[in-house]
Amino acid sequence: MGEPQGKELEAVRARREELRTQYLHEPGKRPATTAAGVHHAAFICRDVEETIRFYQEFLGFPLVELVENRDYAGSSHFFFDIGNGNLLGFFDFPGHEHPEQHETIGGLQHLALSVTAEQFDAAKERLDAAGTDYLGPDRGVDNSLYIRDPNGLNMELYRERLGYFEGDALL
Repeated sequence: MGEPQGKELEAVRARREELRTQYLHEPGKRPATTAAGVHHAAFICRDVEETIRFYQEFLGFPLVELVENRDYAGSSHFFFDIGNGNLLGFFDFPGHEHPEQHETIGGLQHLALSVTAEQFDAAKERLDAAGTDYLGPDRGVDNSLYIRDPNGLNMELYRERLGYFEGDALL
């Protein structure tokens, strides 16, 4: 099944507008959130060292903890500082077979990380120097750069302030 077209596309767009009208409240009328923020997002990795090297040495996210997973003997649980008090976590599960990453219900499409213009340019230079494949900013979206980590995790380095989308304040 491909992208919707024709009447099907019109119906999808009409439904989105119905949802916006019903659920999207004006900034002054929105209730306060019941969360304090993202403590960490946790993903599964194939290889602990490969993951540490990619995030710490290549992307520049300091490793801040590496312990045994309390729920699975031999499994590591580790965290990187991704700024603003947020953590990026990983688990490995020795003995498990893991299929390749793919887009599916309940799966992650991508993780977007806010970066400054300087960080964006430096990451692009590192990717180019390493010969690492990425998408953007050549697709008409000059503030996004999409990469895959060694585990297949899709990531976006988004040259935008936290709480903003395409220059508009969402929060």
